[in-house]
Amino acid sequence: MTNDQLKSVMKIDDLEYLHFDPKDTSVPRFHHLMLGAIAPRPIALASTIDAEGRPNLSPFSFFNAFGANPPVIVFSPSRRGKDNTTKHTYDNIKEVPEVVINAVTYEMVKKVSDSSADFPKGVNEFDMVGFTMVPSDLVKPFRVKESPVQFECKVLQVIETGYGHGAGNLVICEILRIHINPEVMDENGKIDQQKIDLVGRLGGEYYVRASGPALFELAKPV
Repeated sequence: MTNDQLKSVMKIDDLEYLHFDPKDTSVPRFHHLMLGAIAPRPIALASTIDAEGRPNLSPFSFFNAFGANPPVIVFSPSRRGKDNTTKHTYDNIKEVPEVVINAVTYEMVKKVSDSSADFPKGVNEFDMVGFTMVPSDLVKPFRVKESPVQFECKVLQVIETGYGHGAGNLVICEILRIHINPEVMDENGKIDQQKIDLVGRLGGEYYVRASGPALFELAKPV
């Protein structure tokens, strides 16, 4: 184990912990440790459009919901680790502050992964990977027809957490409208977790399928 990997060892009740400080660990190494431990992460398949009207589609797993009134979701198109440039999704949102967040299912996941390729600016990832563009009702970016849940959003704020390689750009979005395929709903009008068959992101090349025996229920405390 290199010095970059192992910074110190703490012994607590005969259990040895590896200790890493971000200031002493390379960004890629620290990033990989975070991805392996902060998981599974939901995936936001973000659809944006630039000032010239060109669509873009890309997945992000630094994503979650942060409020219901108003309904707010946040995702982060971080700066590229290899050359510190910003991603097309981030650039588009600065030009047109709107986005559609599409839920990712097991059936979609291969195409979603393909859409993360570093295509040149202006290339339409819908066409490249085989997703279908559907016009939105309230925003300019297109929805993904194959996704069972699509969130039309306006961008409230973009917070840049830093300017170095891998720094995050928090895109804070307010949901204006949700489109839901009725086939993933149950008889009570709720989204059936087995039917929707969502996919989460883990570390490395790993994903997790959130259906079947992977799911379990636990009653809330009284």
